[in-house]
Amino acid sequence: MLDVMDSGMLVQGPRTAAFESAFASELGVAHAVATSSGTTALHLALLAAGVGPGDEVITSAFSFVAPANAILYCGATPVFADIEPRSFNLDPAAVARAITPRTRAIVPVHLFGRACDMTALLAVAGAHGLAVVEDCAQAIGATFAGTRVGRFGIGAFSLYATKNVTSGEGGMITTNDLAVADACRLTRQHGARQRHRHEVLGYNYRMTDLHAAIGLVQLGRLAELTAARQENARWYDHHLRGVETPEPAPSDSEHVYHQYTVRLSGAQAHERDAALARLAEAGVEAGAFYAVPAHRQGHLIKRGFGDVVLPHTDRAAQEVIALPVHPGVGPAEREIVAAAVASL
Repeated sequence: MLDVMDSGMLVQGPRTAAFESAFASELGVAHAVATSSGTTALHLALLAAGVGPGDEVITSAFSFVAPANAILYCGATPVFADIEPRSFNLDPAAVARAITPRTRAIVPVHLFGRACDMTALLAVAGAHGLAVVEDCAQAIGATFAGTRVGRFGIGAFSLYATKNVTSGEGGMITTNDLAVADACRLTRQHGARQRHRHEVLGYNYRMTDLHAAIGLVQLGRLAELTAARQENARWYDHHLRGVETPEPAPSDSEHVYHQYTVRLSGAQAHERDAALARLAEAGVEAGAFYAVPAHRQGHLIKRGFGDVVLPHTDRAAQEVIALPVHPGVGPAEREIVAAAVASL
């Protein structure tokens, strides 16, 4: 960061270009396009996929609100499909039922670090000629059937401060399609390839070189940071009692545990807030992701998108608790978490 400041090139300069190159190499794709956030990455990816006014885009409501918002930014309609109750990811059968003549794309959210069933989702997309934009915000390094997320469709990654790899704030789009990459590069900088020459309506979605400098170092630690999360998750799998632990990823896939999300069961399931309070009293910083799914958010209800039946989504929103799994959690902290969970 000091080198960047000394250089005077603070925004979308050589460090950003180096970060893009390293990211593309790490993911095994031809192109990576840096943006100012994961949300702006989703927005540009959807635009590059041809999503616009009058279109419908199917996604998950059991997620942060960014995918729904990015769809709205395009002038399109978010259509929410239900999740699989164990993986928390989009149910491909529910996606297939949600398709209409207006459907243009699917946005699978690789939630909590576990990849969606991309074989089934790509089959649905292929049968109906739909684009696929992967929300990989929580899943850098995750794989499905041996393939990294962000390679199945157009990938959109978040590099926010809490993510498995962070640049402080930022995003990244991944693709093997030169036309998609070119469209994203054009629209992230006010639609200009040359200064003062604006070809299309664009946005100020650039990454700074200060953020890229952080991201480059973090990316180099991806394997180390992922291994620490996975070690903590394995320990929890064998030592937590009284809660439903996460469903393991298929044997040919890799879960990277952005969150370690358990479900309360029995009488506990109706006392999630009390359980969170008891965990806090025991010194365990836990959370509920996502206590308010997208179809229950006020601005989406006002737009008429709340009138949808999603039983698995609504139940998960009432029962889940995310426990600390990040690399800062060591053996002593794990024991504290396990003891606190056992006393719920």
